[in-house]
Amino acid sequence: MARIVCVHGVGKQQAGEHTLLREWVPALRDGMARAGATAPVADMDVAMAFYGDLFLPPGQRLAGDDPHLSWWDVSSGWETDLLMEWWGHAAATETHIVAPDTRNLLSGTSRVVQAALLAVSQSRFFAGLAEKALISDLKQTHRYLTEPELRTTARDRVRALIGPDTRVVVAHSLGSVVAYEALCAEPGHAVRSFVTLGSPLGIRNLIFDRIDPLPVRGRGSWPGPPSTLWTNVADLRDVVALAKDLRPCFGPDIACHLVPNGSQAHDATHYLTKQVTGAALALGLGLGLD
Repeated sequence: MARIVCVHGVGKQQAGEHTLLREWVPALRDGMARAGATAPVADMDVAMAFYGDLFLPPGQRLAGDDPHLSWWDVSSGWETDLLMEWWGHAAATETHIVAPDTRNLLSGTSRVVQAALLAVSQSRFFAGLAEKALISDLKQTHRYLTEPELRTTARDRVRALIGPDTRVVVAHSLGSVVAYEALCAEPGHAVRSFVTLGSPLGIRNLIFDRIDPLPVRGRGSWPGPPSTLWTNVADLRDVVALAKDLRPCFGPDIACHLVPNGSQAHDATHYLTKQVTGAALALGLGLGLD
């Protein structure tokens, strides 16, 4: 079994495990090099838990186009609420984005959604992302949380790769939710280091209060034995990782770090190349650091 299991984030339905590993493996090696890891990671040491295809329409080829989506496809309630959270965070961290105000909020759901999509599309994080892709990412997260069969299948793909030799699970974006739930379902696992990158796990009401297992008295379960180390890495401007510090939700033992990812604040490879990420990987593998 792989010593490192990777779990990708949202919006990867047109990719695959091998395609993603070609991006992730060099990046995680760079991060470990920045940390001074004394031994390299072989290709066979790393596996990718791929679940993106679960979001493709039935019968559609992996190379097909995404369905056309527009503002009217954003559902009221959860999807609109998360979109508004993205808008508020983008406005708070990027001065050129106009913040939502009372006039926005009182203008009706359709106008709010259109205004939010316009504002968020101007964020550096969403720069160059088509509106339909932005909405698709929103809907994928919602579907994961509300479709039990899809949720179970995604988690099972992670669990299938975690064996007695697995020491590190590193997960990005929505994948951090999938990986967290998979690890909680395997309480006796041998994973030493759980690394979350650009994670939305700390978004109360919308994400945190819907995780499985459910939080107890406001505290989420620890994803494994007490000896499991958890490192969370976030960019201050990462719109998806709205709550940068996960300690209020999961306890004080999480090592939380802020990193600068440049104009692509949520990019997985930018997170992987960071020294703090490489150090967490090396620690889980039992490698020395220079």
